[in-house]
Amino acid sequence: MSSPVGLLTSRFGDGLAVGPNLPAAAESAVIQALAPLRGQRPDLLCLFVCGDDPAVVESAGTRAMEVAGARTTLGCSAGGVIGAGRGVEEGPAVSAFAACLPGVRCTPLRLELVRIPDGAAITGMPDRRDDDAVAVLLADSFTFPVAGFLQRSHDDLNGLPLIGGVASGPRSGGSARLFLNGHSVPAGAVGVVLSGPVAAHPVVSQGCRPIGPPMIVTKAEGNVLLELAGMPALAKLEQIVAGLPAKDRPAAVRGLQIGVAMDEYAEEHERGDFLIRGVVGADQQHGAIAIGDVVDVGQTVRFQVRDASAADEDLKELFIRFRAEAPPVGGALLFSCNGRGRTMFPSADHDVLAVRAGLNITGVAGFFAAGEIGPVAGRNHLHGFTASILVFGTGGS
Repeated sequence: MSSPVGLLTSRFGDGLAVGPNLPAAAESAVIQALAPLRGQRPDLLCLFVCGDDPAVVESAGTRAMEVAGARTTLGCSAGGVIGAGRGVEEGPAVSAFAACLPGVRCTPLRLELVRIPDGAAITGMPDRRDDDAVAVLLADSFTFPVAGFLQRSHDDLNGLPLIGGVASGPRSGGSARLFLNGHSVPAGAVGVVLSGPVAAHPVVSQGCRPIGPPMIVTKAEGNVLLELAGMPALAKLEQIVAGLPAKDRPAAVRGLQIGVAMDEYAEEHERGDFLIRGVVGADQQHGAIAIGDVVDVGQTVRFQVRDASAADEDLKELFIRFRAEAPPVGGALLFSCNGRGRTMFPSADHDVLAVRAGLNITGVAGFFAAGEIGPVAGRNHLHGFTASILVFGTGGS
C-alpha cells in the first residue's frame, strides 16, 4: 500500500501490487494510486505491467484502464515496475501513477511508422501548440524508430521536451504491449502531451562523474576519436587514468564512458551539459578510441566513470540543484534503466527511494526501461543506464 503520508497529497498518488493474479494486481495498484486523490477524477493515469504471459499482461493492462476512470490513461509492459517506494524486477507486478492536473490539457498520442513510396513516415503527432509544455512517450523499439524520432524531434516538434522509456515484452517472449485510453496498442509508441498551466520538469540523471579535464576533439573520423587536445586519443586517456588516485582506477577501467558537450558556447561545461555515450573500443596501433556516437572536430568531450557511487551521487546532486530552483514538488514519473536496479545497486529500490528522499515526495511510480528518453541541454535523446524523471510541481507553470 502507499505510505499513509501520501494521504496528505490530494493531486498525486502511486501504487504497486505483486502477485500471480496479474489483473487483480493491476486493480489493486490503481486503487492505491487513486486513494490520495480522495475521489477526484485523475486527469492522467500511467500503468506499467510486468508478467510472463503476453495475454495476461494485456488483460492486466485492460483491467487497470477500466478501474482508472482517468481522462487519459497510458502505459506499457515492462521488465520491472516501480511504485510505493519499491522496485520489482522479477515476478508479476503492476505499478500505477495518478495525477490531477487542473486546467491542463492532456492530448493522447498514438504514433505509428508507416511505409510511403519514398521510404517511411511517422504518423500521429499533433502540431505543436504554443502552450505545449512536455510530452510523455512510451515506445516499442521493435516497431518504432525511437532513436531516429528523438534525433529529429527538436526540429520537428519545435523543441518540445520528451520524457519516457522503451517498453519490454513479456519475459516469455513476444512484442511489448502498449496501452492507451482503454486500448491495447500492438506497435509503435503511445504518449500524452501536457499543455497549459502545468508545472512539469524533466530531470535526467546519466549516472556518471567526470574524470580528467574537458578536451577539444582535434582529429576524428565518424565515431572514432583520433586526437584529443592535440594528443593521440588513447594516450590522452591513459594519461588521465594514470593521474587518478589508485582507488579510482579500477572503476575507470570497468565503467568508462565519455561525455559529449551539447553547447559549445557555454562558458563552463557542468555535469548536465554532457551527453553520455559508451567507450566501445580502442585501437592500440593507431592510438584511437571508438565511442557510441559520431563526433566532430572542435567538439568538447570529457571522460566519465559510471558505477553505483557515481550514479547515486549524480542523482542526489541533481535533486539538490533542482529543489533550489524549482517550485514545490507533488509527484514524479520515474523511468529507470533496466541496467540499474540490482545490477548496479544493492537494491532495486535505490532510484525510487532516492527520488522520494531527494524531492521529499511519496507519489512516485514508473518502470525499468529498455532505454530511457529525456532531454540533455535542451535536446531529446535515447539513453542507457539513466534515470529519466518527470517531476510535477504542486501548482501551475
